[in-house]
Amino acid sequence: MSRLATIDLGAISRNVETLRRAAGGVAAMAVVKADGYGHGAVPSARAVLEGGAERLGVATIDEALELREAGIRAPILAWLHETDAAFPTAVAAGIELGVGSLQQLEAVATTAPGAVLHLKADTGLGRGGATATEWPALVEAAAAHERAGLLRVVGVWSHLSNTGEVEDREQLARFDEALDAARSAGLQPEFVHLAATAATLRLPDARFSLVRLGIGCYGLSPFDDVSSLDLGLTPAMTLETTVVSLKRVPAGHGVSYGYRYRTTEETTLALVPLGYADGVPRAASGRAPVAVGGDAFRVAGSIAMDQFIVDVGDAPIAVGDRVVLFGDPSTGVPSADDWAAAAGTINYEIVTRIGSRVTREYV
Repeated sequence: MSRLATIDLGAISRNVETLRRAAGGVAAMAVVKADGYGHGAVPSARAVLEGGAERLGVATIDEALELREAGIRAPILAWLHETDAAFPTAVAAGIELGVGSLQQLEAVATTAPGAVLHLKADTGLGRGGATATEWPALVEAAAAHERAGLLRVVGVWSHLSNTGEVEDREQLARFDEALDAARSAGLQPEFVHLAATAATLRLPDARFSLVRLGIGCYGLSPFDDVSSLDLGLTPAMTLETTVVSLKRVPAGHGVSYGYRYRTTEETTLALVPLGYADGVPRAASGRAPVAVGGDAFRVAGSIAMDQFIVDVGDAPIAVGDRVVLFGDPSTGVPSADDWAAAAGTINYEIVTRIGSRVTREYV
């Protein structure tokens, strides 16, 4: 059965080129965590490097090791760890580590001498990173370990909330203070990074010496008010399948679980073999657009675990016709943004959640 996510690697490379130009020549780290946002970590990593990214970012050490095992030698930063993580293995593989607490710093210094670190400040997001109260002790300890030859600090970084310009600039000011404190402690970070895709495009002051390019690499906009096309980006993933059966039914016929949809007249129902087990969001039931045989329709009724239904009326649809859930809207198909709107979520989630039953094909 055909469940296919076609990934345009050339589009990923071109998107990186576009974003790098927008960043004004600042060095770029491309983020390929979560299996390359659902696009495949290793192929995506090669594509972003082809597009000019100098470094790679992932969440976990295991994700970084997957890239190393595939022969990728570019610098990699991994930043989400428990204190008993495989720090020695990471250091042996040349993986740089994000560290955001004194406890974590001591675990690395004790178990993984020679580690290369990026210290993370919490500038207001409330997730990882040292708070303003904790930061002085972290940078002082890191500087002491650096002088002792146990580790090397090459980066200072944080995350923006992307709540709005006022909030982002408040975080930017806190980050400047954290950077000053790190330098006062004797650290000389080469890589200072705060901006992800959104701030890279809209907050030039946040670019510093490195930008982290995430969702934009895959051709999706981080903004609600600006499309991929507006940004010069091409969505890289097309999710498609084929019609597996057709059924002629009378008016008033219930459709899928809960009969959230009933036909209003005699019509044809097309069965599509993708469901929430494949990452298609059930929350988009009855609202999400699809292209069937080149024509536009909407999901009819509830999306089930393995399948959903489209009421195609009297359109000349045949078994085996192509069904596109989302892709590049410039080609006339729905977008991941359309599905995100239908599901009440963001485009990041739509592409990242596509499951293992869907075959990735790279072009």
